[in-house]
Amino acid sequence: MEWDAGIPPGKIQVTVSKGWVTLKGEVEWQYQREDAEKVVRRISGVKGVSNLIVVKPRVSPAELKKKIEGALVRSAQLDAEKITVEIQGSKAILRGTVRSWAEKQEAERAAWFAPGITEVDNRIMLEA
Repeated sequence: MEWDAGIPPGKIQVTVSKGWVTLKGEVEWQYQREDAEKVVRRISGVKGVSNLIVVKPRVSPAELKKKIEGALVRSAQLDAEKITVEIQGSKAILRGTVRSWAEKQEAERAAWFAPGITEVDNRIMLEA
């Protein structure tokens, strides 16, 4: 895993027992958690992986909310004024209305890019 640029060195502890790999530690981004598991699954002889890595951002929930709202405003495809963001721990909840399915997906994608987000509950509705 040290060769993988997406995983910070020294943040993940790995144990192996009878071909089963257990990953533990803390990272700031969900993609790092997922990437660690992908790297290990590619290794010959691995029978399974328990991914116990925790995503812990270095930003507060209020800062996360601001980052997601900022990303929504920067997206030319979205009418960000019609979307609200709520943060519950590491979960982002999106509400509001958009004009198309593509806008709904774009809003969710923007939320996933915030550091520490491990779940996005996309409750955005399509305008009738």
